[in-house]
Amino acid sequence: MEGFKGGIHPSYSKEKTERLPIIEAKVPKRVVIPISQHIGAPCEPIVKIGDAVKKGQKIGEAKGFVSAPVHSSISGKVTAIAKFPHPSGRDALSIVIESDGTDEWVEGLSERTDYLKLSPEELKKIINNAGIVGLGGATFPTHVKLSPPPEKKIRAVILNGAECEPYLTADHRLMVERPEEIVEGLRIILKLLNVQYGYIGVEANKPDAISRLTEVVSRIPKQKASETYVERSGIEWTKDVETGPNIRVIGLEVKYPQGAEKQLIKATLNREVPSGGLPMDVGVVVQNVGTAAAIYNAVRYSRPLIDRITTVTGVVTYPKNLRVRIGTLVSDLIEECGGFSEEPGKVIMGGPMMGMGQHTLNVPIIKGSSGILVLPKTAAGQPEFYDCIRCGACVRVCPMGLMPNMLSICGELRIVDAGVEFKPMDCIECGCCSYVCPSKRPIVHFIRYIKNELSIKKAKAKEKKEAVKG
Repeated sequence: MEGFKGGIHPSYSKEKTERLPIIEAKVPKRVVIPISQHIGAPCEPIVKIGDAVKKGQKIGEAKGFVSAPVHSSISGKVTAIAKFPHPSGRDALSIVIESDGTDEWVEGLSERTDYLKLSPEELKKIINNAGIVGLGGATFPTHVKLSPPPEKKIRAVILNGAECEPYLTADHRLMVERPEEIVEGLRIILKLLNVQYGYIGVEANKPDAISRLTEVVSRIPKQKASETYVERSGIEWTKDVETGPNIRVIGLEVKYPQGAEKQLIKATLNREVPSGGLPMDVGVVVQNVGTAAAIYNAVRYSRPLIDRITTVTGVVTYPKNLRVRIGTLVSDLIEECGGFSEEPGKVIMGGPMMGMGQHTLNVPIIKGSSGILVLPKTAAGQPEFYDCIRCGACVRVCPMGLMPNMLSICGELRIVDAGVEFKPMDCIECGCCSYVCPSKRPIVHFIRYIKNELSIKKAKAKEKKEAVKG
């Protein structure tokens, strides 16, 4: 299969945690749960200070289609509803809950053994109510992604198990330890979308994950059906055949950013998403393997999304893959991993390529928190950057076929309109360009500036248009 163009081969640095099993993190004594953990409209709190809540209880109601509710990850009492530090760098309205020590589930959760017989609308309602969003980091509400317009015919579903970001191993361990949940989640998605073909893309440097998933896929029961054939003579006859979802596990080239949606589609199905387009434009829906597992647990066991697997690594005493309750503070996780093994220079939520640096350890784990990476002080400094030397290295590695050199110059000089012709909105902010730049230019930073200014300009134009209509 032809892969995508560009990309890089950074030091993956996964050795510390790739063979460490997932451990249940300690139940926190206090959680800070932001009401906005997804792309789209924030939730509205439906509890008040002093309320007693249970694990899995809805505490934030979605107010809009592109949104997702939030649930309490522990049982206890609501002690505050105010703005607290958020991984995005801004303070965000959050609900603080103090544990009562019982960790008791909310009533009404039940198991469904016939979940594959549910209708698409029933499945979407369960997924929506469970607050599931993309766990690969994008945090787009899953029920929205699974509701393509009627004119967009979906023909294939791809689960993203590439986990190409350096240091992170959360998805890898999930694929090795709980492949059944991933495969069943994919079957639920296929049923919901009425699609037959499913693929699980895994980078070839995870042979144990590929083996485990392939084994589980091979055990999917086949159904007997009869097909009728008519010969030229007019004689009819029937033949028994086996039917069922066509699921394949695909070993992918080890290359960053293999896990980006458009690159994953190109590498798996050799289809190119057009500029400005979405995967559904080529008949594909992409979900993270962790999202598929969350779908399975919501549909079968009625469990809302209240925890996720997070890799804690870098200069911590005991790196770990932890199943963490949403709202747990980063400081608690660092402590659970034995503290810092040397003086830290930077703490990143996510990986080194696309993660976000944190200014405080008092930020909570949210639904998109795939990792906590602690870099040593010696490696965390921001190098001085220089003028672009027109070497073209960034152009050669850009997986989107853009000209990052020109975009960075436009961003640095604040000439936003001039940057439009270089298609800044197609940039997936993977960081390949900055990684290879010999002048150490913060290219992604400059491109983000252009994208942000264009978004502001678009919003103002929309407001002006609506005002004229009014």
